Amino acid sequence: MTVRDVFTGVRWYLREVSGETAYDRYVEHRRRDHPDEPVMTRRAFERARQDEREARPQARCC
Repeated sequence: MTVRDVFTGVRWYLREVSGETAYDRYVEHRRRDHPDEPVMTRRAFERARQDEREARPQARCC
């Protein structure tokens, strides 16, 4: 295993844990399953995610 492999793995893990890949998965889903519909910008997507979290405060631990 090289240093590059370790770095790639750590980067992947941190992006998954932080939710950074959520937008990438959203775009992939929209383009695959709804190709004729528009895709939200990252900013709009993050705003919608935040609004959803705030609408359901019981889903959080704190």
